[in-house]
Amino acid sequence: MLEADRPNRQTRRVRGKSDPVDAEIAARALLAGTLRTVPKTADGRVESLRLLRAARQGALKARTQAVNQLHGLLVTAPEPIRQQLRGLGIDAIMTRVCRWHRGDPADPASAAKLAIRAIARRYRALTGEITALDADIAKLARQAAPALLALPGVGPDTAATLLIAAGDNPERLRSEATFANLCGVAPIPASSGKTNRHRLNRGGNRDANRALFVVALTRMGHDQRTRDDVARRTAEGCSKREILRCLKRYIAREVYQHLTPRQLDSPACRS
Repeated sequence: MLEADRPNRQTRRVRGKSDPVDAEIAARALLAGTLRTVPKTADGRVESLRLLRAARQGALKARTQAVNQLHGLLVTAPEPIRQQLRGLGIDAIMTRVCRWHRGDPADPASAAKLAIRAIARRYRALTGEITALDADIAKLARQAAPALLALPGVGPDTAATLLIAAGDNPERLRSEATFANLCGVAPIPASSGKTNRHRLNRGGNRDANRALFVVALTRMGHDQRTRDDVARRTAEGCSKREILRCLKRYIAREVYQHLTPRQLDSPACRS
């Protein structure tokens, strides 16, 4: 089974968009041999990671909204309430606010306390939900790719993100260059005249690209081999953006070789 890519923008602009037109374009691509994308099977641990991580992202977004709403209410709250919470960190605020007693909602000061307490309790419930999901994600990531977690700078969330990008059947990716292109770290030629350079790839899976960026930053701060490479490239006149582009490409190559034990035994990874 093959997966049809999005129709070419120029073709869509000329022919329009409808289900029959898209089906015809996909059929022509299959007959021409340009349709080679194998879809993800979504039938293993990686699919479970995707679902858990989707729930975690929703909880994170809701918790951020709760914090922003709490700060907004504190700005307009009566002065005695603001005085109680002035100078405290977010965790200390949540702990103190959750212990407030319920007052008369008809009184504006009591209503403000009631609203702030409700948001604080929502924040703590979401924090507990995120913590539980983090534990499940870490457990599944260790089961799916323990070698990937052993790489410097790769944590459970980063490993889960990269595994989700590859899918339950990473053998569908023909080479590490294909995986790099999927993650948006394949170098794009941007040469002109006597200038010979490459630019960042703005396509691909942006979440996987972010994960590689996090690994690169972590290694730049804590991995001696990466720090030596950064120093060498800096001495050669490379900018920080160019150095990060190169690092992400090398990390993608290393990650590809540790996605699954099956790929470690493949001829492509041994060559």
